[in-house]
Amino acid sequence: MSKTIIVNLLRFVVLVFVQVFLLKNITLYNFSTAYLYILFILLLPFEIPNILLFALAFVLGLTIDIFYDTPGLHAAACTVLSFVRIIFINLTVQKEGFDNEPDPTLSNMGFRWFFTYVLVLTLFHHFFLFNLEAFSLSQFEYTFSRFLSSSIFTIFLILILGLVFFRKKERK
Repeated sequence: MSKTIIVNLLRFVVLVFVQVFLLKNITLYNFSTAYLYILFILLLPFEIPNILLFALAFVLGLTIDIFYDTPGLHAAACTVLSFVRIIFINLTVQKEGFDNEPDPTLSNMGFRWFFTYVLVLTLFHHFFLFNLEAFSLSQFEYTFSRFLSSSIFTIFLILILGLVFFRKKERK
């Protein structure tokens, strides 16, 4: 097995475990929840085939749905996230950069790009997830507040993890 496959398989298991057994029970004022599991999709290599990206995102979302007892919400949101990821990467990353920087990590891409990447993709995921969950405009203020606070909480945790595992590039 390739090193990339092993690393991503381990990342999948660890993030699902942390999400289900730790973050599911941690909420800020019973209002804001961090969905750290999306980090798996965000950190997949650039050159992953789109069909595999969609399949992995769907399986990740379905796994979270099983533990959260939310039939299809996370699977749908993760599939939308993978679609937005493809568009974002095609718009912001030059094709020649794939050989040099195989993974969209903080140490490979720099803080500004990584922050924008995490911000945009997390906002899309959370917006879709919370609106699909509410499925009504009657509670728009509540849904929007949950979306915004959970997005900030998730982005904060992802950036903290990115900085903890940050490796300086070696100059050649």
